[in-house]
Amino acid sequence: MMRKSKFIFEAEADGYRCPQGQVLAYATTDRHGYRHYRSDPAICRTCPLLASCTTNAKAIRTITRHVWAEARERADAHRLTPWGKAIYKRRKETVERSFADAKQLHGHRYARFRSLIRVSSQCLLAAAAQNIKKSAMAMTRNPEPAPA
Repeated sequence: MMRKSKFIFEAEADGYRCPQGQVLAYATTDRHGYRHYRSDPAICRTCPLLASCTTNAKAIRTITRHVWAEARERADAHRLTPWGKAIYKRRKETVERSFADAKQLHGHRYARFRSLIRVSSQCLLAAAAQNIKKSAMAMTRNPEPAPA
């Protein structure tokens, strides 16, 4: 079957263009946030790529795209820049270390309470403790000069 990557998304037309040039127009959005684009069966029945495009008995090809797909594509493009690659390397030193400390030192290995509100409170208190420790470490590293 022909992959979705063979189809080109055209934002100005709000649709996908198939390898044969047909536009798959917007049809509907489901409750999970996916926009469905469908082909015209009258055109698809005579297409030479029909067998590799769809097995649908009505000769309709449907492609889905999440409503936030454009934001994800922008983030992926940003991540692949030289600056994005450099900052991603520092993730293990900053973000991952924070999660490891929370798990090891602040009780995030297991939930101490039941219910979403109580577990959220536990997480917020642990995050506050981490921020206080971070602030204290920053203050001890760079003490303010004594007033003259």
